[in-house]
Amino acid sequence: MTTLPGDLVEAASRCLVVGFDGTAPPGELKRLADSGLGGIILHTRNVAGRTQLRELTDELRSLRTGLLVTVDQEGGGISHLAGAGAPQTPGAWALGVADDTTLTAAVAGSLARHLALCGVAVSFAPVADLHRLAANPIVRTRAFGADPGLAARHVTAWIEATLAAGVAPCAKHFPGHGSTAVDSHLGVAVDARDAQVLREIDLFPFRAAITAGVPLVMTAHVVYPALDAAAPATLSRRVLTDLLRTELGFQGVIVTDALEMKAIADGVGEAAGAVDAIAAGADLLIIARPDPELWLRCRDALLDAMASGRLDPARVVEAAGRVDALAGRFAQPPVVSGGRAPEDIGLLAARRAIRWKPLPGPVLDPFVVDLHRRPNPALEWARSDLVSVLREVVPGTEGVVAAQGPVDVAGILRRAQGRPLLIATEDPDLHPWQAEARAALLDGRPDALLVATGMPDAETEAADGLCAYGRGRANLRAVAEALL
Repeated sequence: MTTLPGDLVEAASRCLVVGFDGTAPPGELKRLADSGLGGIILHTRNVAGRTQLRELTDELRSLRTGLLVTVDQEGGGISHLAGAGAPQTPGAWALGVADDTTLTAAVAGSLARHLALCGVAVSFAPVADLHRLAANPIVRTRAFGADPGLAARHVTAWIEATLAAGVAPCAKHFPGHGSTAVDSHLGVAVDARDAQVLREIDLFPFRAAITAGVPLVMTAHVVYPALDAAAPATLSRRVLTDLLRTELGFQGVIVTDALEMKAIADGVGEAAGAVDAIAAGADLLIIARPDPELWLRCRDALLDAMASGRLDPARVVEAAGRVDALAGRFAQPPVVSGGRAPEDIGLLAARRAIRWKPLPGPVLDPFVVDLHRRPNPALEWARSDLVSVLREVVPGTEGVVAAQGPVDVAGILRRAQGRPLLIATEDPDLHPWQAEARAALLDGRPDALLVATGMPDAETEAADGLCAYGRGRANLRAVAEALL
């Protein structure tokens, strides 16, 4: 690493948001904070309770004035602060199904007030993507919908309510991740639609977010050949500077999705990605992996690029200045007072989203087969299962939970004899083993009730099955109540 003036070292450090292991900041984090670290991102691994979390966030802010404490807290199944008593809420798609922006604002406000109580300044929500491709594996129920107008209404409501609670929201993943068939956590995603479609449809919720005053926009690690065939949006000046800054007029902080995601790490690499992202117009780089060597490698790559002339120091100073301005507004958690939503607002919202054909009577002592996909380790750390949640409402509930096939169909049919049978699936269109197991179970029990905890498929809809449009605990509780 080439030696540079201290102000440039501090500016480069200010562009980093990093994650760490455990419930206390490690020494490496403290040393990086001394050199100007921009922020930290919390995960479930950092949370042992609300009191502990507030003590941790207070300690983190004491490391450096203006340190931003951030978290991914979308609600629904993505709740890194569940261990700190975060409100149980449905995901965005369920709120879009209910289509009541007052309700969405109440849910967002409830989550934001909890973040403020925990000392968290920035929430990487809402998702402004549109789920428009059935094969998309990553957005799905995290989006408010497929319709740009509907999504824009709810994105606006979420942003306004979060800002009113004194927490900074973030619209993601620009310019839209909902029409790709690849999860950018796992590989390079490409959206090959033409530029006019992207501008007229996918950018619509982001325009609404900017109009609503969103202070951060998160980039997508997705290649859009119609906009820039050479690089994913995170690394593209055409997308970040020409489109987001100049064309859409966004003046807040552009933050990258995590650089260790394979779309970046397996391409240019995290350190080169850090340089390219800042050069493209990003201001804040997320490195969520708890790896101090990686933090420093990315920071030092910025310093080396400035020293060699590959990266304009003025661009780094500009980025750090935007981060400082954001910290000036949000680094200190607000005092929470007044305007509180009902404690069970998330459950109320989940109930409003349930779609089903009314049953002739309550389903008592059911046998439940809960088929679901494996949790995404980058997003979902504390998932619930339908058997456990239903048992809280109907103590006689029994069942099996499976995240992979094959399923013991004969054993399930034997155990379920003489009892109502519920077959729950989560996105069987993407996970054929679920559809196969369901078909085999229906052969033996054509009277079984179908439940969709993700996006409903044609089989569930044709059978007038019960649709929750999400797999958060509130969604599953609403399913349980509907059965009664």
